[in-house]
Amino acid sequence: MGRELPVEFGRITQDNVEQLRKVNLACFPVQYQETYYKDVVEKHDEGLCKFAYWNGFVVGAACARVEDIPPEQQDKTSGDDTTTSSPQKRIYIMTLGVLAAYRGRQIGTQLIQSIFDHYEANKENAEFKDVVEISLHVQISNDDAIKFYTTRFGFAQGEKVENY
Repeated sequence: MGRELPVEFGRITQDNVEQLRKVNLACFPVQYQETYYKDVVEKHDEGLCKFAYWNGFVVGAACARVEDIPPEQQDKTSGDDTTTSSPQKRIYIMTLGVLAAYRGRQIGTQLIQSIFDHYEANKENAEFKDVVEISLHVQISNDDAIKFYTTRFGFAQGEKVENY
């Protein structure tokens, strides 16, 4: 493992969204639909969707969104009556990709931490006030990613989603 590379973060816009597509193609075994890229650009949320730049070059990206938790998945132990209060929400990390040549240099850690920091700084705002969890999906064969999320950030492994 090499030394940490401090990165700068930048917005994903219509003008640079093709760079996101290239990062995703290089990092993931699936191709994302055009609607994914359109939604990322339309959100205009630099706190949740961003590039990691090192020396002016895109070396990674993270994209997350705030979404409602379906009623059947909501935490009933909180004592909230979800019929009268706002629905519980979560930050869902859609993608985190770092180009292979830059892995092991804390870039993924910096990207995820920046999403956590954005949430902490804004959790009283309307968009985040009902957020009760942060979640993501990882392919079950991706042991490195599972280890990354569970050991660095304390994520717990949930139930398996078949055919994910």
